[in-house]
Formats: sequence, structure tokens, C-alpha cells
Amino acid sequence: MEKVKSFLNSWIEGVIEIGRVFLDGGDYHSFAERFVSKHYAFDTDEVLFKPTFTKEVVFRNTKDLALSYFVKGDINEDNGFALKPWEQIELDELKVLEEENLLAAMGTLRFKPLNSEEISLVAFTFCFIDQVNSLKIKIHHSSPVL
Repeated sequence: MEKVKSFLNSWIEGVIEIGRVFLDGGDYHSFAERFVSKHYAFDTDEVLFKPTFTKEVVFRNTKDLALSYFVKGDINEDNGFALKPWEQIELDELKVLEEENLLAAMGTLRFKPLNSEEISLVAFTFCFIDQVNSLKIKIHHSSPVL
């Protein structure tokens, strides 16, 4: 459970930091590439990724498509999820399933944009692989809670 919480804290901090780098005029795209490589298994495995706010292109199962979702890219509906920017992301609820060859987490996150009181509640499911004592997401499914 602690390994998953530590991973989720790193993921949350990374999403927030992408927005900070963007606002500061830094190389947010390179930062986002490092974030995706650190948290997702795209560099070594197939990954299934269904981001929170997609409609036209629902799945982003390649690293380039995931980057498009996080920081804008070739897909018209992508506005840069991590560029919003987010002031705060709180883990609201977490359930972890750990079996012999399976590590999965399901929960909710509260996203608060910078300079806004509007909160988006998002439900997520992550399935992980362990690569050299480092968790990486192999399956990511998230959707807004309405």
C-alpha cells in the first residue's frame, strides 16, 4: 500500500509541476516526457491509457498520444490536461489490490485548478508493473465523477 501511495504522490506532484513549468515559460514538453517515462511503461511495454477527458479519440495507447493529452499535440481535443494548471490534486479515496502477479489501485482524485474554486472529482484505476523496484502504469483508466 505504501509503495502505491508513494507512486501516486509522485504522479500528482508531476502533473502539478508540468503546469508550473509551463507557467514559468520553461521546457514543459521535455518535463512531461520525463514524467510519462517515469510513471508509464510505454518505453518497455504496451500500455492501455484511457485519459479522463477524452471524447473524439478515447484511448491514448502510445507515448506520443499520452504526451498529446498531457501537454497538447496533434489531437484537436487535447488542451493540455497538465497545462490547466492544477494548484492542488488530492487523493480522496484509495483501494489497492495486491495478488501474486497483480498490483492495482482504484480511487478518486480531487483536482483544483489554479485561481479557481471549482473541483473536478475523477475516478481512476491503475494497474502496475514493477520494473527494477519502480512501479509503472500499464493500464490507466480515469473518468470524471458526475
